[in-house]
Order: sequence, then C-alpha cells, then structure tokens
Amino acid sequence: MEMTMFFRALLLICSLSISQLQALTHKELISHSRKNGSQVEDAEIVPNPQQPIPQDINTVLRELIASVAGLKVETKYLQRDHEANTRELKDELEKVKQLYQAKSEELDKLKQQHQANTREMKDELEKLKQLYQAKTEELEKLKQQHQVQTQELDKVKQQNQAQIEDLINVKSRTIVTENQVETLKKEGEVKRVAFSASLLASGTETLGPFNSHVPLVFRHVVTNIGNAYNPNTGFFIAPLRGAYHFAFKVGASGHSSNASGAVLVKNGEHIFIAYEHQVNGFGSSSNGVTLLLETGDVVFLRHWENTRIYDNPNHHTTFSGHLLFTI
Repeated sequence: MEMTMFFRALLLICSLSISQLQALTHKELISHSRKNGSQVEDAEIVPNPQQPIPQDINTVLRELIASVAGLKVETKYLQRDHEANTRELKDELEKVKQLYQAKSEELDKLKQQHQANTREMKDELEKLKQLYQAKTEELEKLKQQHQVQTQELDKVKQQNQAQIEDLINVKSRTIVTENQVETLKKEGEVKRVAFSASLLASGTETLGPFNSHVPLVFRHVVTNIGNAYNPNTGFFIAPLRGAYHFAFKVGASGHSSNASGAVLVKNGEHIFIAYEHQVNGFGSSSNGVTLLLETGDVVFLRHWENTRIYDNPNHHTTFSGHLLFTI
C-alpha cells in the first residue's frame, strides 16, 4: 500500500513537471517571433514537439528525486508514527481487555456473593418463619392456659363469693341466735336440741351439677326440737356450748360423668364428705360426725361441685343432728 502511494505521487510530480516545461517552451517561442518582426494575423503559434527543450532536464530530475526522497522520508516517518500509534492502540486495547476481564471477574464475584447473600437471607427468613410459627403456637397455648386459669379463677371467685355470703348469713344468724339463746337461757328452756329433715318438701327433683359448691336447704323438717335448725336457710346454729352429733345421707341415680356428694361445713370449714360415683342404677353415700360447738357456731351441708343429688317423697337425701350433752 505504501509503494502504491509512492508511485502515484511520482507520476503526479512527473506530469506537473512536463506541463511546466511545455508552458515555458511555448512562451519562449512567442517571444522569439516578436523579436524577429514577424507578424501573423489570426494565427496561433504552435510549438514543434520535435524541437528540443531548452530547460535543463537534469535540474528537473534532481528536483524530482529530491521530492521523492522527501516523500520517502515523510513516508517512513508516517509509517513509524503509524506503527507507534498501532502499538499504542494495541497496548490500550490490551489494557481495555484486561480491565474488561478484571471487571467481568469482579462482576462474577459480586454475582456469587449476591447469590450467597440471597441464600443466607432465604435461610434466615425461613428460620424467622419457623420461630414465628413456634412463638405463635406457644402464644396460643398460653392463651388457652390463660383461659383455663381464668375459668378456674372465676370458679374460685364464685366459691369465695358463696363463702362470703355464707359467712354474712352466719354472722346475721349468729346475732339472731345469740339473742334467742339469751332469751332461752333467761327462760331456762334450752335443755334439749334435736332435728331431722330431708331435702325436698314435696315432689321429685335432681339437683346439679353446679360448677361450684352450693349450700343445701333441707325443707322437709320431721323434727326440730329447740328450733336450732332453720328450714329457710339450711343452717343449724348451736344454741349453747356442747357436743353435737350430725348424720347426713346423699342419694342419686347412676350417671357416667357425674357422681353424688355433699360436705358438712362448720363455720365455713369443710369437715366430712359423703361421696359416691355410680355409673348406673341408684346409689347413695352417707357420713356422720360429732363436733364440739360453741354457742352460735353454724353447721350446714354444701352440694359438692359437679355432682348430682336426688330426692323424692321417699326422702333419700337427709340431714340430722342432736345435742349429746352440754359442756
């Protein structure tokens, strides 16, 4: 390619030199004709191509050779610059390739790190989900336990309320009893005490089950000597200090889930219980106790929680007591 450019430049220089030589020759011929006095009208002086060129061809050749040499030198410089630029471009391209490769490797590392971070985040998220589920289940269990405890607390509150009501009634009855005892002492009539009663005054009924202890009121009174037993409240209030014996019996038809039971209570304290769980048929349970009572002490029966008590005109459920002796 460089040689082609060189020959083209050489041909161009030769053409320009020949044109300059012809122009110079034509001008010299015209000048020579004018000096010799020859006049030619409307005629054009045409130079003879066979006539020798006065200008020195060696000078032209030397100039041409000098120009060609200059072109060669310039071409070498251009070639050298081109090679230098090519090397620089190759070096720059190599640097760009290395930079591209380094960036590609860095991008691959970032992708791998991103994938690793994504997996870690997924694992962590799964652990958090499992922990959340476990905590949710634990919270649900705690809620259920809280509900159970709340129900138990409600039962205890009901029991406490019943006991408070019982104590209030006991206190009120105690005041009445004290007044009655005081009156009886004055009249000298408190010497004999005995009572016996059944649960229902009439009819047939099954009481319960209840979710707390409930006082029982024995309304069918057979005997009430000394009037120490109150059929309206179910309370026996000791008219004087002494030893008293009590007996009680509880009847109920058999049941798969609920037993039958009652407990004897002295001033709010559970003393003895009669309890029986029979699946079918009819069953009963009984108990008895002798207590030392102070004047005004209260004795009554409580229906045991979650049990059933049955009575009818045959009087299966009864409560009795009497004074053994005074002290």
